[in-house]
Amino acid sequence: MTQTTPTCLWNDSASLEELSYSIGPGAVGATCNPVIAVTVLKQEWSRWKPRIAELHNQLPLATEDEIGWKVIEEMSSQAASLLEPIFREHKGRNGRLSIQTDPRYYRDPKAIVEQAVRFSNLAPNMIVKIPVTSAGVVAIEEATYRGVSINATVSFTLPQCIAVAEAVERGLRRREREGLEISTMGPVCTIMVGRVDDWLKVVFDKENLSTDPGYLEWAGVAVFKKAYAIFRERGYRLRLLSAAFRNHMHWSEFIGGDVVISPPCSWQKRYNASDIPVINRIDTPVDDRIVQDLLKRFPDFRRAYMEDGLSVREFDTYGCTVRTLRQFIGACAELSSMVRDVMLPNPDIK
Repeated sequence: MTQTTPTCLWNDSASLEELSYSIGPGAVGATCNPVIAVTVLKQEWSRWKPRIAELHNQLPLATEDEIGWKVIEEMSSQAASLLEPIFREHKGRNGRLSIQTDPRYYRDPKAIVEQAVRFSNLAPNMIVKIPVTSAGVVAIEEATYRGVSINATVSFTLPQCIAVAEAVERGLRRREREGLEISTMGPVCTIMVGRVDDWLKVVFDKENLSTDPGYLEWAGVAVFKKAYAIFRERGYRLRLLSAAFRNHMHWSEFIGGDVVISPPCSWQKRYNASDIPVINRIDTPVDDRIVQDLLKRFPDFRRAYMEDGLSVREFDTYGCTVRTLRQFIGACAELSSMVRDVMLPNPDIK
């Protein structure tokens, strides 16, 4: 795929070992967020535990939370350094490490922008994740104007994607009017395709619905393909990114598009070992029978699939948004707990 199509591969982890593997088959980006940071810490605890102890000694007044975010910054910066040669080769379009702003800021555009600017300066090839909440849309425009390449995250629906694209365009136009550089910026908008499917499956069970269970595997794919067609038609200057992998279609159905595919390393190994043909499917529509059935049975699919399905104010209360923010915020608490175990070991445990 990376050699024969315009579709790009980013690794959905900041683990140096996993990123090094991914770069071999052609990965040109990677990502970090609180969930990923906790996963990497658990995998590489022998490496990070002494570093947390060092940070505790260097910053004796810092809280567990502050040290946890220092770890995220270091983890992201180290991964970014692996990608810098690719960043220079691609002139900013790829070769970036995607670092996420604190999900607890999801209601505060000022706090999001301030952290986004700070993160953007950690390395020349940072791209900063901002959630597509009502406050996040405001922050996306302002951060773009300030020269931050953004990766819109906590994003599942066509209305969110269009709001992001328009916010990025407003930010870019503001820079253009002031003669500021935009040619090396590389914004993307994520659709967490697997989480769309996950949410409809929750609704399916909660409301005792009946449909072909295979249809639920196509919901995120349908949203992504519709968004991609609209982005091309309107000429938006950012790419779509597929994340939250649950089946091979979250990769195979988007091959051939000028998009980013961002699977975890384990999924990449699965794809590399498979016999699934690498062919252009991005322009192959999802069976209309499936789309119509989902539209009929699931109001939340209609909200995700139709351009007017959600207002910006409703982004914050959409089921996928709430579930994902809760997970990301919970990971912040888990990260702080892991740091606390180093700073203040439990005396009851030998």
